[in-house]
Amino acid sequence: MKILHLDSNHDLLIRQLNDLGFTNHEDFTSSKALVEASIHEYDGIVIRSRFTIDKQFLDAAKNLKFIGRVGAGLENIDCDYAEQKGVYLISAPEGNRNAVGEHTLGMLLSLFNKLNKADAQVRSGKWLREDNRGIELDGRTVGLIGYGNMGKAFAKKLRGFDVEVLCYDIKNNVGDANAKQVSLTEFQDKVEVLSMHTPQTPLTLNMINETFINQFKKPFWFLNTARGKSVVTTHLVSAIKSGKILGAGLDVLEYEKASFESLFSSQMPEAFQYLISSEKVLLTPHVAGWTVESKEKLAQTIVDKIKAKFC
Repeated sequence: MKILHLDSNHDLLIRQLNDLGFTNHEDFTSSKALVEASIHEYDGIVIRSRFTIDKQFLDAAKNLKFIGRVGAGLENIDCDYAEQKGVYLISAPEGNRNAVGEHTLGMLLSLFNKLNKADAQVRSGKWLREDNRGIELDGRTVGLIGYGNMGKAFAKKLRGFDVEVLCYDIKNNVGDANAKQVSLTEFQDKVEVLSMHTPQTPLTLNMINETFINQFKKPFWFLNTARGKSVVTTHLVSAIKSGKILGAGLDVLEYEKASFESLFSSQMPEAFQYLISSEKVLLTPHVAGWTVESKEKLAQTIVDKIKAKFC
């Protein structure tokens, strides 16, 4: 079987696939059109997020047996059409779930203890202890929307705290010893910290909007290490300004995939200008699952799943 690798990954991926007898080719620079012209020669694709695998591409990939996505989500692939054509889809949420759990906890503790604000002040010569008095996590109710690999990893990290952990998911019976699954009504009545762990689907697009936010009984802290397009940023900003959302830790933004490289031009969205200037907001560049260890684990997960299916 011939595999085309469209993004660079940990070198163990190609090395181990070679050892298993697969033929591996790399193409990290060609345009989608050029790749599409030769994709009929390949049995497998390994990709991260370089471009979208759509119907036209899949129709050209006449011999394709699998697509491996070195990451957690499959939103850049037309999954329904791929499955109709008998293409086996592989993702690797097991590879970076621990990294996401640790990053989410780090953002939460940083927000509660004003670490980004305090660090900036000390570096500028200010020593303001009372201005940086933090709050404690113990005794609070943490709610997770989405309780799959990522949600479970974050809940596991919370076991060392005296907190109640609730989860809400469209699937039944996903709760466990680390999180109690509850109805959306109970979730919104009790939650004081809200953390997103959902994939990007039609159900989650723009899910965190004004109506949804205002259904929460208590003001809450908001964390998003999942997908940026689940949040209507203008509504998030309004909720922070009103005090409905007490602070936000955002590893992902709705502006990603939309000329993000030009975001810091004169056309910067007003809502994003607020986020980068607010001391109530902590921002990271979509790196929650991006650790030294997860790079290796993601690649190993893809190898293991290809081996299990095709060897």
